[in-house]
Amino acid sequence: MAFSRLLNYKYSDALRKMDPDHLVALVTEVIPNYSCLVFCPSKKSCENVAEMLCKFLSKDYLNHRGEEKSEVIKSLRAVGNGKVCPVLKRTVPFGVAYHHSGLTSDERRLLEEAYSTGILCLFTCTSTLAAGVNLPARRVILRAPYVAREFLRRNQYKQMVGRAGRAGIDTVGESILILQEKDKQQVLELINGPLENCYSHLIEEFSKGIQSLFLSLIGLKIATSLGDIYQFMNGTFFGVQQKILLKEKSLWEITVDSLSYLTEKGLLQKESHGDTELECRFRVTKLGQASFKGAIDLAYCDTLYRDLKKGLEGLVLESLLHLVYLTTPYDLVAQTEPDWMVYFRQFSQLSPAEQNVAALLGVSESFIGKKASGQAIRKKVDKNIVNRLYLSFVLYSLLKETNVWSVSEKFNMPRGHVQNLLTGAASFSSCVLHFCEELEEFWVYKALLVELTKKLTYCVKAELIPLMEVTGVLEGRAKQLYSAGYKSVTHLANASPEVLVRTIDHLSRRQAKQIVSSAKMLLHEKAEALQEEVEELLRLPPDLPGLGGPNTEEA
Repeated sequence: MAFSRLLNYKYSDALRKMDPDHLVALVTEVIPNYSCLVFCPSKKSCENVAEMLCKFLSKDYLNHRGEEKSEVIKSLRAVGNGKVCPVLKRTVPFGVAYHHSGLTSDERRLLEEAYSTGILCLFTCTSTLAAGVNLPARRVILRAPYVAREFLRRNQYKQMVGRAGRAGIDTVGESILILQEKDKQQVLELINGPLENCYSHLIEEFSKGIQSLFLSLIGLKIATSLGDIYQFMNGTFFGVQQKILLKEKSLWEITVDSLSYLTEKGLLQKESHGDTELECRFRVTKLGQASFKGAIDLAYCDTLYRDLKKGLEGLVLESLLHLVYLTTPYDLVAQTEPDWMVYFRQFSQLSPAEQNVAALLGVSESFIGKKASGQAIRKKVDKNIVNRLYLSFVLYSLLKETNVWSVSEKFNMPRGHVQNLLTGAASFSSCVLHFCEELEEFWVYKALLVELTKKLTYCVKAELIPLMEVTGVLEGRAKQLYSAGYKSVTHLANASPEVLVRTIDHLSRRQAKQIVSSAKMLLHEKAEALQEEVEELLRLPPDLPGLGGPNTEEA
């Protein structure tokens, strides 16, 4: 490490106290004419740094593309149903914003567009931005060599600093890493060391990895015999690295064990034994087919089967809560820590039908009350069921209110997390639907799940859902169309693009034409599907007695 230069920026005592890392000096060398990314170890740190920078930036920054920044605030308010994050409200006028998973997808899209076009010149962000969207910068600043509490790995570091001076976009780029004396040696190793080796994770995530792969191979008939599956495994990245990765078992043993496990779990069945062990063939069972078609994580497929089976015994149809519980993603449950006071408040507001759902699941109001008041609990209750029901309450509130912001405030959850839960539930609901389609005993769920999947996917008032099936129509546009009298796909298919442009704000002629043609296509597809249904109903059944027999004409 060699001395380079001193920063040419006068620091008052107050500023030095607030900004010991001299971030204000570092960023003002490049913004607003060029862009800058400041990577922070945590989400809270992103927001704090954005606010701190704006406190000390010159008021001149407010004038740089001021009108366009006002439009960004307006757009954020529109996608937030009239609400804007107070931090963004203060920082965007300076051309500064934070970027992390707490944002909704609409907020993220708007901010990224504003940054790409130069309206915003600085992002304070977490490491997830480095591996995701393509947002280059003239200068990248790493506020600390950490991601959360973990020290940076070289590949993470390269991802972050690789944002600076992207070829074809910028001619110059530089990265600055701020470090404490205690981290100096580790940072030298980080900068000078080789990149970490890349290893297969196929064996680490057992249910999502090898087992899921085998079920797909057999389900798609790519490989159905033990010999073919073993040969396939030898050709994978994991197979190539088997000598490095496998210490206790051979690849052959892992292949045999995984197939045995899937057979014991009732997902596979041995079809024929063949003359040798290599020729032993497998086929997918009905449960295996349902898991494979529904893309269900094999760690949860038997739990899902049990939950759906139990649900049939007392499915509560007066409320959507029971169905919402059955489609709440299992993988998000482990990451959930309920706010017990909020949980108790929501529980006490349940209707009798909704209380019935909680009772069927074995979760009582007294249990939640004791947790909220910090009392000791002797009775054992399944933590996964309790946490899953809590997430179901969040989703259920979303379906009733259709507003991520108000639900986020009610449950004290970041709005980005609420939206991720909604997206995960919509996806899992679709998976459960495909799972049920393959198993006759669960057909009672089919129509209910079709409707619920639509509601979770669009999460708007029921009357807007048909309009949002049209390409190019999102929630805001659907509200505008509905208010203007276009209340169905048929209305849109027969609309005049010129009239749409005149009656709907901020709708271009090209967008209007696209909406009308998309509605016509959707209507045509629905009509064709109905026509096929009619023809199927009117078709003579091939097994009708007396049809096609030798004495048909005489009869």
